[in-house]
Amino acid sequence: MQMITPDPSPTQHTQDMFRDLVQRAQYAGVVLRPPPPEPTTCCGRGCNGCVWEGFYAAATFWREDALAALAEAQATR
Repeated sequence: MQMITPDPSPTQHTQDMFRDLVQRAQYAGVVLRPPPPEPTTCCGRGCNGCVWEGFYAAATFWREDALAALAEAQATR
């Protein structure tokens, strides 16, 4: 019988991405701004404009910024 491992949550996936990019930046000697913190004020009602939507938008921007910084560092080596 094969066990099915559930996919990681979107939050876990995002935290893993933060950790990976921070490690890559440290290895490359690139200083990144801190990733956005997870929201603490979600009411859980599925609001339009939920704080989680803002978090994931900020996480996407942070990722793009981090990747650009890493690419720039790679280009100057």
